[in-house]
Amino acid sequence: MKTFKQNKKYQKGFTIVEIFIALSIGLVLFAGVLSIFVGLNSTAKETSSYGELQENGRFAISVLSADLLRQNFWGDYTGSFGLSNLSAVPAAPANDCIGGGVNNATFPLGVGHFRTLWGQTITQANPMGCFEDAKVNANANLRSELLQVKKVIGNELAAAPAGRYYLTTTNSNGSVYNGNGNIPVLDNSRTWQYQHHVYYVREEAMGNDVVPVLMQGRLVNQSMSFDPIIDGIEIIRFSYGIDSTGNGEVNAFVSADNMTEALWDNANGSRILAVKIFVLARSTTKDLKYTNTSSYQMAGTIVNVNDNYRRLLFTSTIALPNAN
Repeated sequence: MKTFKQNKKYQKGFTIVEIFIALSIGLVLFAGVLSIFVGLNSTAKETSSYGELQENGRFAISVLSADLLRQNFWGDYTGSFGLSNLSAVPAAPANDCIGGGVNNATFPLGVGHFRTLWGQTITQANPMGCFEDAKVNANANLRSELLQVKKVIGNELAAAPAGRYYLTTTNSNGSVYNGNGNIPVLDNSRTWQYQHHVYYVREEAMGNDVVPVLMQGRLVNQSMSFDPIIDGIEIIRFSYGIDSTGNGEVNAFVSADNMTEALWDNANGSRILAVKIFVLARSTTKDLKYTNTSSYQMAGTIVNVNDNYRRLLFTSTIALPNAN
């Protein structure tokens, strides 16, 4: 009988040294993966924040530009719009917004130049008597402005429903009235919705942050009514392109603070031919890993910041097709 010797095989474990080497390699790999993840997450947040800023800023520019392009548009009427060529004007709407000058409410008065475009730097919460929540900043360089625009909007109408104001006009006269379904009879006339828009910035609480919001006021139900339209709009400012020589060209852009009564009223042969828009969009939340120490030039003034909000500055220049 043959006997076979069974060999025993012994399995060896890792030594302490090998375990520490493996752990060290694993930690290095984990740290690398974690670093990549954190970097990607940070980049994603930054990209999302700038994407939001781009969207909000461009939308604000679009809204303001569209209103300025139709400023002083009165349908078929030609010439300077005022009470002298209107057969009827209704009583002032509820909560009327009254700007600077002697004739700067929603509807024309019998005295002075009717201002269809006007603005000012906001130094108090209630600058026009129709809202009382405007953002007020003690630092003059950080103040926003308001903008007031009057015009008719939309397409020609076949009826004048209640709840709005309307202008029925020929090329030489017209009538402004409350809508009730009936349109005044004027030879060769057309009808449009009458509108008065006001823009300013206020602040709203949103979670743990205070968010600046662009507000729009408009005529609704025979009253000036205000609604937030775009979050994250921190400052709006404007420069007004003035033709002071009557040659049909802009001779200078003037900030709201330097606009005189005569310039607003197109007096002494001057006209407002264009408007430069400046919109500073701000992120709605802080990024504590980011510090913004940038400077932004807006209508001749430098805006300096030092905080944890991202910002983008948007500008556009609008030629006023209805300047007169």
